[in-house]
Amino acid sequence: MARTEETGQLTRQEPPSGTTPPGPPPTEAGGGADARMPRWLPRALVLTLALVGVFQLGSWAFHQLTGLLINILIAFFLALAIEPAVSWMASRGMRRGLATAFVFLAVMIVSAGFVTLLGSMLAGQIIKIVEDFPQYLDSVINWINTHFGTELRRVDVQEGLLRSDWLRNYVQNSATGVLDVSAQVLGGLFQLLTITLFSFYFAADGPRLRRALCSVLPPARQAEVLRAWEIAVNKTGGYLYSRGLMALISGIAHYILLVVLDVPYAPVLAVWVGLVSQFIPTIGTYLAGALPMLIAFTVDPWYALWVLAFVVVYQQFENYVLQPKLTSKTVDIHPAVAFGSVIAGTALLGAVGALVAIPAVATLQAFLGAYVKRYDVTDDPRVHGHRDRGAGRGLVGRIREAWNRKTESAGDSGNSGDSGDPGDPGDQENLGGSGTGPS
Repeated sequence: MARTEETGQLTRQEPPSGTTPPGPPPTEAGGGADARMPRWLPRALVLTLALVGVFQLGSWAFHQLTGLLINILIAFFLALAIEPAVSWMASRGMRRGLATAFVFLAVMIVSAGFVTLLGSMLAGQIIKIVEDFPQYLDSVINWINTHFGTELRRVDVQEGLLRSDWLRNYVQNSATGVLDVSAQVLGGLFQLLTITLFSFYFAADGPRLRRALCSVLPPARQAEVLRAWEIAVNKTGGYLYSRGLMALISGIAHYILLVVLDVPYAPVLAVWVGLVSQFIPTIGTYLAGALPMLIAFTVDPWYALWVLAFVVVYQQFENYVLQPKLTSKTVDIHPAVAFGSVIAGTALLGAVGALVAIPAVATLQAFLGAYVKRYDVTDDPRVHGHRDRGAGRGLVGRIREAWNRKTESAGDSGNSGDSGDPGDPGDQENLGGSGTGPS
């Protein structure tokens, strides 16, 4: 195109012969009809959506199976706990399944006998408390009237209690909550059955389970897995041993107290306190101390206060003196690590996490300790906690050092003023008798 000088209009210039006219200029990016979507973009979108869907499905399935996974974890640790007894019987010629059944039967018989004896004792004591409740109420009312100058009567207290809205609401809530309690009891029984079955299979088929696990691993990894399994068995057994020992000590201590207070059923109550306080984390101590307090209240209300005070004092002794020493020796971990592992396990899995946290951490620590390279420790005194006298001197040490330097500088300046021979008698007199006065 060219502009003429006369008209100022654009005229089209013809291309030379034998050449093709230039094509139209390229259009903007994405504005033409030939612009297409990249081939990888639909696949990427589909893959992203599929991954999100799989993640959501896996998260939902994990939350739905959390209860089952926790039951399997409990069963696995129970199987590790009875593994030594089952292996000992199997080494004596007994079939492994029969040995596992024998161990479970012994545990069930002991547990059933203890629960039956404890239930009968508790039922008898509840009946006695109900029968003697008017006498307890009279004694409390007489004590209040004597010390506070009131004129309460048992009939007025009973009528006020029966007509109170609190009692009416409590009865209504208890009646509506019967179905919930029944459902919880049935759920607990089903959970106990699940744990028992899984622990039986883990203990009876332990060698088969180890072979199946090792069959998918190379030989080097097989040795590591077997070693970790053996460490887990030892640490779990040590943890249960420490808990059993603490239960024995706790039972003996509470038995002595109950005998001194002449509380009935002292042996059963001592066994109850020992087992519940050690094998039910977090709230086991309170559950264990509530029953002896209730039974002691039937003898004398003041005895219940004595039992409460003893439970609190003994619990502090156990937490800060007995438990750290026994736990650190049986499972070979530091008391602070044991305490922290229990807190972490409780935060993650609740009571189950608190129960299995210490053996799990002990197993992990012992397994990883074999792969940590260690060196000889230097003989520096600071390793043993002895501080260097020159480093970190206190205020008194710095003052003493400054005084010594000042004294030495004053002595040097005094000696520099003597120009005589060191062998001069005057010098010898100054050196030898500087601290004495004239005679």
